[in-house]
Amino acid sequence: MTSPEEIIPGVIFYNYYSVERTEKVCFWKDHTLILQVAGELCLESAGQKISMGAGEMLLIRKNQVGMLRKTPPPGSRYETIVISLQEELLRKIALEEKLEAVNKYAGPPNVLIPSNDFLQGYFQSVVPYARNTAANMIDELGVLKVKEGVKLLQLALPGLNNFLFDFSAPYKIDLEKFMVSNFHFNVPVEKFAQLTGRSLSGFKRDFQKTFGAPPRHWLLDKRLHAAKYLIETRQQKPSTIYLDLGFKSLSHFSHSFRKKFGKSPMS
Repeated sequence: MTSPEEIIPGVIFYNYYSVERTEKVCFWKDHTLILQVAGELCLESAGQKISMGAGEMLLIRKNQVGMLRKTPPPGSRYETIVISLQEELLRKIALEEKLEAVNKYAGPPNVLIPSNDFLQGYFQSVVPYARNTAANMIDELGVLKVKEGVKLLQLALPGLNNFLFDFSAPYKIDLEKFMVSNFHFNVPVEKFAQLTGRSLSGFKRDFQKTFGAPPRHWLLDKRLHAAKYLIETRQQKPSTIYLDLGFKSLSHFSHSFRKKFGKSPMS
């Protein structure tokens, strides 16, 4: 089996990794529901850090960026089931069930779902399709499974309507506060624009007014100064921090550091 395996393309995924792996960054366009089957998942966003083990469930809010660490149990493999609650399908459910968000959601962006036999059973009903590569889940059945998951989420946490059924565009949030909290995530400028509720041109214009520099220049400078602090003050090694600060490779980080400060980060 490849990793991840798509049971229903773009909707239900089944992942496993045989060794520890850190995703540099993930961007969630849609709400996402996760069951941890085996191993540990750690999610770190600007405002939250959540760790979950086997049997635990997590609901991740849409339009969010964060870092994931996936760790398999000793001598075994990492396993998780991921269900994307795509907006188009949630809109259909809202119309069919006459559901709507009454107020703007004000809770945490990522929600651990309390232990629930019905949701556990729901996820287990998906596992056979993932573990048996000869089995096929047709699209129609996949849509029904997602609808079932939404229903069970509502039963587990009745206050989730404002979370699930808010279809408004991301509001224009405080650019300075957001960027200072999220500069270390290695995502395209276009994603930062979307996350702050702006068009790309509007984001660049507001960014220049706020920081006095273009986004890419400011991001690189911010990451390099953060690296300098961690290396010189906290005695951290370049090889352990470059990914967490949004650099694609150690060589790219070293070259940028030397160009900025006139010396190697290893010196």
